[in-house]
Amino acid sequence: MADANDVRRLALSLPHVEEIDSDGFDFRVGGKGFVWSYPERQPGRPRVIRTDIAVLYVGDEAEKQALLLGEPRLFFTTPGYDGWPLVMLRLPEVDGGRLAELVTDAWRMRAPEALAAELGEQ
Repeated sequence: MADANDVRRLALSLPHVEEIDSDGFDFRVGGKGFVWSYPERQPGRPRVIRTDIAVLYVGDEAEKQALLLGEPRLFFTTPGYDGWPLVMLRLPEVDGGRLAELVTDAWRMRAPEALAAELGEQ
């Protein structure tokens, strides 16, 4: 079971990550977002920042569909994310090891190539 503090700890442990000021969490590398709080939108209601759900960059549609179909307990999407290589992750459903893998993979896909290679050498 993970939470926003786990996401923050993991994201900030990666090189050159900046945290953007927000009502939840929002992390970027090289100016590109790789994990942030889910901004839930429901018709006729104000947006609610959900810190129990992380939005993760996954690279492409094939990876997105593999996660959604393979682990529906952990991952979901909404119509607003159609066409985007992003999935929502239910933090209370994921363990720390899997969360570390997901956050690190998202970081690698968004980091500048030289920086991602540097992490691989560690």
